Amino acid sequence: MASLASAFPILPGKAEQWTHFCQEMAGPRHGEYEASRKRLEITREVAYLQHTPMGDLSVVYIEAKDIQAMLQGFGTSQEPFDIWFREQIKEIHGLDFTQPPAGPLPVAIVDWRAS
Repeated sequence: MASLASAFPILPGKAEQWTHFCQEMAGPRHGEYEASRKRLEITREVAYLQHTPMGDLSVVYIEAKDIQAMLQGFGTSQEPFDIWFREQIKEIHGLDFTQPPAGPLPVAIVDWRAS
């Protein structure tokens, strides 16, 4: 299983929208969220809210069968939920997941697990 962790700045004044977005996925849109993650072969997704002196961040951790395929599938999906999700990300973070990332993906440096 591959994993990806990344921190995404939350645009000024968008923290409340980010919280509502997360509540939508845990509540009324949970079925759509779960179906999306299954389509994208994501097995785990965790999002943290991190307050910093430079502003709020969404710290996201994802485990998926194939991270590159998952990102490509997410960026090109025409499923209504995925489109809504991308629109929310663009409004909250200013990121357009329909475009290839500007740089390389984060690289795991330490990956320890209890045996």
